[in-house]
Amino acid sequence: MNVLNLVSNEDARFFEQQQKVLERRGVDCATMKPPGDHVAREDVTERSAGDYLRFVPQVVSESLEGYDVVHANYGLTAPAALAQVRLPVVLSLWGTDLMGEYGWLSKQCARYCDAVIVMSEEMARELGEPCHVIPHGIDMDRFAPRPKSEARPEVGWDPDARHVLFPYPPSQEVKNHPRARRVVERASEEVEADVELQVVYGVPHAEVATYMNAADALLLTSEREGSPNSVKEALSCNLPVVSTDVGDVADRLDGVSPACVSDDDDELVAGLVDVLDDPRPSDGRDAVRDISLGRMAERIECIYESVV
Repeated sequence: MNVLNLVSNEDARFFEQQQKVLERRGVDCATMKPPGDHVAREDVTERSAGDYLRFVPQVVSESLEGYDVVHANYGLTAPAALAQVRLPVVLSLWGTDLMGEYGWLSKQCARYCDAVIVMSEEMARELGEPCHVIPHGIDMDRFAPRPKSEARPEVGWDPDARHVLFPYPPSQEVKNHPRARRVVERASEEVEADVELQVVYGVPHAEVATYMNAADALLLTSEREGSPNSVKEALSCNLPVVSTDVGDVADRLDGVSPACVSDDDDELVAGLVDVLDDPRPSDGRDAVRDISLGRMAERIECIYESVV
């Protein structure tokens, strides 16, 4: 199977993992991205509409080079994928491309694709078209529980404080960093130990698990999500999660303890205080065993085979 991948940000770690596990299964993956820069460090896209228009003839030309499938990863790449008419098109929607400003474009393109993949049941409902729900898989070998006493010296955190991990750039408005800071400030007033909000982003993916194992809780205050990898990776590390009710988070945390899902700030504060007052691991690892990288790759390969 020869697959041409179109992607807006080829450095997205879940996309890199997706390609690697598919290649291990014998799928040949090539990648194209639009002209211009995607600055992943601050999650700022510098591309213009003109960059995406210039991308179209590039994709049409490359599609003649012996591929079996074009896989558009992220909604803004879908028009270029559909511009070539010879090959079947698989579209993966990642979250903000469906739930955000350009959701209308993703929905229109999805109608003409041979298969569509979304990350959560919420996204499937928003799309309103037949689709496959396949969350991004996680590397459970890398994201495994470790003692805090080992992880904290590696990241340089105070061993006696309580640490709340916020793994996104503050510039990403949809992640709502100001709300995370407010929740942590209120929670710190009810906890005897020092509480620190740790904003961590732009570090190598191999190091993210160390930060998760050094933390007492992961805090997600996003306004919308698909199937946030940070939550699944935290669960795999048995790191307690306190989150707004977005994407598939409520489903992922169903039955997991300790955990908190709410859109009410008072409840988010209470959930965080519960974890910080009595730091303890969650039992989340068992809840994510069904979304390993291998299982994700198997399902995507089956979709490729179904459209060829």
